Amino acid sequence: MAEIHVLVPHDEGVAALADVPGVRATRYDVDGELPAADVLVPPFLANADAVGLAPRVEGLRLVQLLTAGAENWVGKLPDGVALSDCRGAHGGATAEWIVAAMLAVYRDLPAFVRRQDEARWDQRQTRELAGKKVLIVGAGDVAEHTVRRLAPFEVETTLVGRRARDGVHGIDEVLDLLPHFDACVVIVPLTDDTRGLVDAAFLAAMPDGALLVNAARGPVADTDALLAELNGGRLLAAVDVTDPEPLPADHPLWKAPGLLITPHVGGSVPGAFRRAYRIAAEQIGAFARGDKPPNLVENGY
Repeated sequence: MAEIHVLVPHDEGVAALADVPGVRATRYDVDGELPAADVLVPPFLANADAVGLAPRVEGLRLVQLLTAGAENWVGKLPDGVALSDCRGAHGGATAEWIVAAMLAVYRDLPAFVRRQDEARWDQRQTRELAGKKVLIVGAGDVAEHTVRRLAPFEVETTLVGRRARDGVHGIDEVLDLLPHFDACVVIVPLTDDTRGLVDAAFLAAMPDGALLVNAARGPVADTDALLAELNGGRLLAAVDVTDPEPLPADHPLWKAPGLLITPHVGGSVPGAFRRAYRIAAEQIGAFARGDKPPNLVENGY
């Protein structure tokens, strides 16, 4: 088996690939000259500009991401270059953020933190997560982790996927389902089909007082439509992603009532690199054996 050369942006990547048969890993500097290689691993949470790294690598055949989101790369790689994502690495951490955000909104923790800053004792009743009915739009790895983490709170969960299958409703049913749920968690990838999915009609179908949680990508939700519902006081929301992102300091979302914003940190935890490189090593190992990586997004072969 011929050895393949892999460029990685972190020392953790060199270590993770050290024992993968047929693989030689080299750390690179994004601002430096890139040597010829078979596989390129872009930096973790790289922005859209990182796609410009690919044409700089002579002999490139595969781009292996460290994130599950591949929207910045799809359709933008040179001919003959395949794309594999890191699906399965960040589901647990993202699901933990989803539960934390829901608890924070229902128990009104942001308001209590503000009262703490004012040294003001504001004892009052809040909502609770227990017993809620939650619709999860997206039926992959993150959804599975989210269902397991919500179960101890006696939450009833229902899944929606691209198409109907056993235990999963199809996306064509979502507007009929939304009125029957206290909260909706959105964890779909950003594609042409999901861009603007959470639009005015989607939000209007949610009942008064319902909670929207966006842990997908900012453009999955129509920002103006969400602002209208929040400013009207009809819905609550928690978002880890925004459109635009990063969110400018003067953007009206910052001051929207009933909204919790975090700066795209759902998967940013100490174990993220370790888990991401474990998945990446599995994908690159398959590629080195001449097999298709299990997480293949675009087949450039």
